[in-house]
Formats: sequence, C-alpha cells, structure tokens
Amino acid sequence: MKLSDYELSQFNKDGFIILRRFADSQSCERILDIAKAHLKHKIAPIETESEYIGEDEDSLRVTVRRLRQVYDRDIVFREWMECDKIRPILNQVLGDTPMITLAHHNSIMTKMPHTSTQTSWHQDIRYWHFESDNLVSIWLALDDENAENGVLEFIAGSHKMAFGSEQFEDKQYFSSTHKPNQELIESSTQTTLQKGDVVIFHSKLLHRANKNRTDKAKISFVYTVKGEKNLALANSRSSSYKEIILS
Repeated sequence: MKLSDYELSQFNKDGFIILRRFADSQSCERILDIAKAHLKHKIAPIETESEYIGEDEDSLRVTVRRLRQVYDRDIVFREWMECDKIRPILNQVLGDTPMITLAHHNSIMTKMPHTSTQTSWHQDIRYWHFESDNLVSIWLALDDENAENGVLEFIAGSHKMAFGSEQFEDKQYFSSTHKPNQELIESSTQTTLQKGDVVIFHSKLLHRANKNRTDKAKISFVYTVKGEKNLALANSRSSSYKEIILS
C-alpha cells in the first residue's frame, strides 16, 4: 500500500495523515487483550499519571498512563510494529528506509476513566536527540476515540513553524496562556478515530489530548520510526536502545 501523490502532499503540508480502517478488528482485539492483562497487573516498565504530572500518588491507587517498551513484551506487539503493510508508506513520508527506534514511544497509551489527566500541547521531539527531525509516530486506535475520551488534536502545519523559547512552559509544553500562541491553538484540528484507524504524525507537530470523561478506558498503541540516515546523537537516551530496520 502507498499514499497517492495528493495524500503525500497533504501529509507534508499538515504534518499528519489518518489511514482509516488500516488495521483489521481481529488484530486490534489481539493487541487489546494482551494490553489489558499487562495494565491490570501493572507489569513494568510503566509510566503512571502521577509521574506525568509530577505529583505523589497513593501506591494502592496507581493509575497507569502507559506501558513502556512494548516491542519486547509480546510477539503480538512486535508483529504490529514490524507490519509489512505500512512500510511503503513510512518510506514515502520519511524519504528514507524506515527504522523503529525503541528509545521513544514504543508504548501502549491509556486514558483511564475519571483518573486520567489531559495531555498538554507539545512536540514529541522535545526530549529526543537525533541529527534531524526526520521521525514520525504511528498511532493505532484500538477502539473508538473522540472528544469525550481524549482523542488526539493537532495544529496542522506546526511541524514547519519556528517557535521561540518564550512560547513554551516547563517541560517544553507549548503555552496555552501565551497570547501569541492562542490564535494558533484556536486553529487546531480534532477528529474522531475508529478501531483500526492509524494516524502518522511528524515529530515536530504540536498535538494534545483531553482527559477521558467516559466510563471506559481508551487504549492506543504508539511507536516511533526514523529515517535510516537520521542518526541518534551519541551518549543520549535516543542512542541507548536498539533500532529495527524495516527494509
């Protein structure tokens, strides 16, 4: 499968593209069943909501925000990340042979009902260390995602914009109170995703998500791919994990 010339130009312009019903329902269910078991038993390594927002949390009521390092957890996760079907598309958007970087994302992401927090506006590349920004993230909706349960929102074209340090807060979140940012935030794009939909988005694209206001957990799969020629900087977290070539 490949993107049309129009689809590729839209990705380059907007910084993201949605591939509707890309993964079949059975594959989503297999991933979801294993993810739920790991979430239920809080199998490490994990990130909690308290770690994310920087607050203490009652150890008896730990809310898992994401399962880390999923590539090495189960063959079902690994098979999705190495999927043949998406490789030609990744080659197109990167303009290079794609390689999975296990240092970043490589996660099952959650928005748990009532206990999740919102994700502030940010660029994924803020903590990554590579020679260039030629990286994309692949987001798989394992069930329906919408405004009520915390679907992704994007600021289209922001991956090509230059920003000053004064436009960001602590932890490099894009400030929603900084007046010059507000008009840009008001132009943001929100959509709905159905089970099996895939979103590919650029490492510099500004995005965010609300907390989950429903009674059902929202669980998604995300991993990151870089161009083969885009090397991780030495002695950084980005260079401390193995990479998987998708030739």
